[in-house]
Amino acid sequence: MDAAAPHASLQAINSALEQQLLARSAELQAANREFEAFAYSVSHDLRAPLRTIDGFARVLEEDYASRVDDEGRDALRRVRAAAQKMAEQIDDLLKLSRIARAEFAPDSIDLGELARTIAAELKAAAPGRDVTFVIPPRLDAWGDRALLTLVLRNLLANAWKFTSRHPSARIEIGVADKGGEPAYFVRDDGAGFESADAKDLFAPFRRLHGETEFPGSGIGLAIVRRAIQRHGGRTWAEGAVEQGATFLFTLPASA
Repeated sequence: MDAAAPHASLQAINSALEQQLLARSAELQAANREFEAFAYSVSHDLRAPLRTIDGFARVLEEDYASRVDDEGRDALRRVRAAAQKMAEQIDDLLKLSRIARAEFAPDSIDLGELARTIAAELKAAAPGRDVTFVIPPRLDAWGDRALLTLVLRNLLANAWKFTSRHPSARIEIGVADKGGEPAYFVRDDGAGFESADAKDLFAPFRRLHGETEFPGSGIGLAIVRRAIQRHGGRTWAEGAVEQGATFLFTLPASA
């Protein structure tokens, strides 16, 4: 048997795998470009008519209030609220699209420091709430500061929101061993979710609660997943109804 044959076969396999990886990378890049083009189109094509709708509704609400009964004024308020809500969703969709194009400069980062800054902002915005943040003195990680700030801002805001119906709350940030791999987490003792819904939580605009119960655009967790994917990490969630939720993500160990 020719000794070179196994080596040639291995080279052929490696070459085929490389070609497959290149093809899939090209497909992903094309998909990202299509998504960015869609987001750009949505931004510019829908924002103008939304501003027009909101503007005319405001004129009717302010200048013709005496000619419209209570039911009509309520309808105008609903029109304006819907237009403003859609504008927020467009803005969030654009934030999601920009993550793929954002500058990526990984470095050593203290996630604990970032979390304390965000927690202070949340408390300042609602000083009447009784919320305890549990954050380690240091929580070292390797990643892009801007993207990881976005990750923590969305996860902590999410925990803050879904604990809002409890008289007191506890929000914890840390790192745990998950099958031999360190996983960073944000845990709360709020509304939680059905375990069967965990797989859908990171999908854009996927909402498990009604707008009147917990307002929001439904894009925050999708932004978290996209930002962690740029680091080559994973995201998942654990929880139970009225027993809180834990959102976890992994990051590379170092450069």
